Amino acid sequence: MKIVSVVGTRPQLIKAAALLPGLRAHHDDVLVDTGQHWDERMAGAFFAELGLPRPDHALGVGGGGHAAQTGRMLVALEPILDAESPDAVLVYGDTNSTLAGALAATKLGIPVAHVEAGLRSFDRRMPEEINRVVADHLAAWCFAPTTTAVANLAREGILDGVVEVGDLMQDLAARVAVEVRDRAALGVAADALADAGAPDLAGMLTPGGFIFATIHRAENREAAALAAWPPILADAARPDRPVILALHPGTRAALHDSAIVLPPGVIVVEPLGYRTSLTLQLHAAAVLTDSGGVQREAAWLGTPCLVLRVTTEWVEAVAESRGRIVVVGLDRALAARELARIAPARTSEALARARAETLDLRPVGAARRIVDALGPT
Repeated sequence: MKIVSVVGTRPQLIKAAALLPGLRAHHDDVLVDTGQHWDERMAGAFFAELGLPRPDHALGVGGGGHAAQTGRMLVALEPILDAESPDAVLVYGDTNSTLAGALAATKLGIPVAHVEAGLRSFDRRMPEEINRVVADHLAAWCFAPTTTAVANLAREGILDGVVEVGDLMQDLAARVAVEVRDRAALGVAADALADAGAPDLAGMLTPGGFIFATIHRAENREAAALAAWPPILADAARPDRPVILALHPGTRAALHDSAIVLPPGVIVVEPLGYRTSLTLQLHAAAVLTDSGGVQREAAWLGTPCLVLRVTTEWVEAVAESRGRIVVVGLDRALAARELARIAPARTSEALARARAETLDLRPVGAARRIVDALGPT
């Protein structure tokens, strides 16, 4: 079976790293990178770190508004799909690359396979929600990561081609868990942070001695949000427990345009590599994020996490965390109260050490289920 796989962002590269080895062992796969995350720190270095093959086609679309970016992808994808004439186009997640891949394939009569189908935040203000809903309704194969995702699809009348496969990202996290649990990984992470613009943190980067944060979603770059989440990070930062914020270029630009300066206790660094991010999450006192991927990783690692959104599509991660993962939106008082509950400063070090020592993360076999569901070679 010939498959064109469409990627374009860091989370999609993580998923592809988990799936492509098995996919290419059984099928003829052509990798297309739209370039939605276009610079070396955002995506380029991920290819080498995750052992991904270089793309067969690199579109170099770059940034821009949703319509312009998606439109450029559609124009670039159509001749590639015409020339490759695949049996299926495989798309991941909920980005503009997902939408463009699904639309371009459907217009040409090529079946679509959607990895991470059925996720719903039920917030149509999120561009990601629109992308995932459209991709699901166009897909011939809906590879759902959770039981809730399967139920969401059924409520929308999508029954055929639905397969619950588990979470590809857990498969990859399990593959590197042994590397990141060792305390020596913190030394490697300190070097990576220095390369990403941080001051020398070797003495401060200790188990439970910092909080890890990421902010990247479009809604958190709007004026009201930009006024709300920096104080949450400021409240979380302590002299003996700084916040390390891996900042998306778009969020950095929004802060600059609004003349917002983050407080000294928040240490801003460039986007980090996959292993460095996992290492920091595991050994942190807590994680503050608006990322779906990071909140799931925190769940698997057992790290306390505040979700800086009003909704989440990963309801199982929250429900099964026994109160360790909390959706707080941008409510400053709630965030401070919940952080004090789930990550009290007096026990942060002991809890982080115990978490790393006992980590036993197992793969769920999502890649194998997807490859099998796609059928014979």
